[in-house]
Amino acid sequence: MKKMVILVMVAALLLGGCAGMSNTEQRTLSGGAIGASSGALIGWAAGCPWCGAAIGAGAGMLGGYVYDQYEKSQGRP
Repeated sequence: MKKMVILVMVAALLLGGCAGMSNTEQRTLSGGAIGASSGALIGWAAGCPWCGAAIGAGAGMLGGYVYDQYEKSQGRP
């Protein structure tokens, strides 16, 4: 559990330095990070945190991209 917390914190710090990215890239990447951390916690409870992180990251990235496209369709940057 301690290793998982450290991994999530390192990932959050690395992702915090992505200021030169477009809105689409930022939303997709942040969705992936949120999905991976959530998936890892759920996977940990189920017995396979790496599986949960991988599935959560994919779902989060897809969700972030879809949200970005929705925002663009509403005329927001």
